[in-house]
Amino acid sequence: MSSKILIIALVIVSAFVIGLSYSLINKNPSSEVRVASYTASDKEKPEAGVVSTSFNLGKMKVSDEKSADFIVKNSGNKPLQLSNITSSCMCTAGQVILNGQASEEFGMHSDSSYVAQINPGQSATVRVIYRPFQMPVYGSVEREVYVATNDPDNPKLVFSVKAYVQ
Repeated sequence: MSSKILIIALVIVSAFVIGLSYSLINKNPSSEVRVASYTASDKEKPEAGVVSTSFNLGKMKVSDEKSADFIVKNSGNKPLQLSNITSSCMCTAGQVILNGQASEEFGMHSDSSYVAQINPGQSATVRVIYRPFQMPVYGSVEREVYVATNDPDNPKLVFSVKAYVQ
């Protein structure tokens, strides 16, 4: 009996250690960042700069997947934080690429504590991914991804893609 108990105890301890190791290795450090807030009158604050907020993906089949990348630059002197990423449709997802690391994809009903922090003078990419096969429609479509920021002058960024689905 004692050898069975020892084996069970070892299995439980091993499962705990493996689970703990997995959570430490895959921990997303950006999820621990708290969103800082600023007012428009603050002299030191982040500033979200975006050259373009829309892109035409052109013609595509309903079975296709296409994406467009948008650059967000922090022109301010405090860290710019991107959070609460959602989309206008279940066929569309948003993703942040920061320092070569891609975030998970965020969709219409995403509820995440993810926060991307862009240091002053640096940039990140917001990728908008459109998959018409997830909500099949045909003809002209426009889909959006929404990103909250801590820039008091630009608290919500909207990135849109257009396509003609055949």
